[in-house]
Amino acid sequence: MPSEHRTAHASTVDADIVVVGAGIIGVACALSLSRQGQRVMVLDKQLPGMGASFGNAGHMATEQVFPIADTSILARLPGMLLDPTGPLRLDWRHFPKALPWFARLLWNLREAPYRRSVAGIRALNERSLAAWRQLLDAVNQPHLLRTDGSLLVYEREEASHEIEALQARMRDQRVLSEHWHSDAVRDIAPALSRGIRGGLFFPETGHVVDPQRVVEALVDAARESGVIFARDEAVSGRVDDRGVILDTRTRKLTASKVLVSCGAHSAPLTASLTGIKVPLDTERGYHLMLPNERERLPVAVTSLERRFIMTPMEHGLRLAGTVEFAGLTRPPNMQRAWQLHRLSHGLFETELDAGSASPWMGFRPSLPDSLPIIDSVMDDRVLLAFGHHHLGLTQAALTADIVKHLATSGDTRETVGGRSLPDLQPYRLSRFA
Repeated sequence: MPSEHRTAHASTVDADIVVVGAGIIGVACALSLSRQGQRVMVLDKQLPGMGASFGNAGHMATEQVFPIADTSILARLPGMLLDPTGPLRLDWRHFPKALPWFARLLWNLREAPYRRSVAGIRALNERSLAAWRQLLDAVNQPHLLRTDGSLLVYEREEASHEIEALQARMRDQRVLSEHWHSDAVRDIAPALSRGIRGGLFFPETGHVVDPQRVVEALVDAARESGVIFARDEAVSGRVDDRGVILDTRTRKLTASKVLVSCGAHSAPLTASLTGIKVPLDTERGYHLMLPNERERLPVAVTSLERRFIMTPMEHGLRLAGTVEFAGLTRPPNMQRAWQLHRLSHGLFETELDAGSASPWMGFRPSLPDSLPIIDSVMDDRVLLAFGHHHLGLTQAALTADIVKHLATSGDTRETVGGRSLPDLQPYRLSRFA
């Protein structure tokens, strides 16, 4: 390693940068930082990628530029509380704790903050595919990403007006889409039911063949670059004039800098290091993996009415998309995962085979303005990259590019796919101070 990249007190620290969190964002950041000459250690109590990154839908959702909720959430609240298997669920036992978060969410639905959220999401999404191509090319794994587009289909004829209105909103946000009628939908996905009336095709989207394989490819490249992965949990930390001290379950670590990227678990450590309490909640996401359905769909398909997504992967078809607000400690309700199979009934000419299916639940980190925190604070000793809600996979490679520049130069003017990195103001921690 070139000596100019080492810190002045390298011999007294365990790493130049300790990355807390070995999900897709933490691993991508660790790889990018190590390739800039940093000594990087990654901490996680689980193996890399075994949290939310393992079970995400696999969809590169660049078309999803709108916040996780709109004003209709008020009318839907009774159903959220009463229907345990509905597409959007709020556990009544979690409701008192979640109330301040939902109050902030509603406050952010006012016109001006809502527009800021949309602009902030779009600024990340429109650069995300190029960042992923660049990253996967760099680790010689471009085949893990397929950029063949995706579909949003509808079954009710009257829903065509809703689709047209959505397409107009997306056009205003420079999201490219094509309104296809039923024949065009069935041309690309002939297994779908003849009851499908049409849909929107998004050509500038894609999916990964297996989210865990993507994480593993990045981990392998990171290890080759010198990154150390440790099974441990950072429980608290503090900043002094030399750097950062982290208290873990097993030891004390010192580093020049720390990156907090542990998803839905990031708030306590952020508060410990910065003194700022972040209003972070979790969208508990479920999936059902169907190993006998490898060839059913060529691209990811979302149902407008049924509100879930089906993504083709190398090990089967993944059904995902349900959201539950129930906190980090309550046991999963796997009936929500099996409900995804029931939701698929009628979407295909022949029903999906659920033999040997496996259910899963994980925690998506969500902030009430639907924007992540990507920042450098505490005299650049503390880096932050979390809160990407259901766009963690989509935005991970770009987030790694941003973090690399925050950590090594503070300069975010580099381009990704011909675009400069986005203005970071919408993602700063200070918006919650």
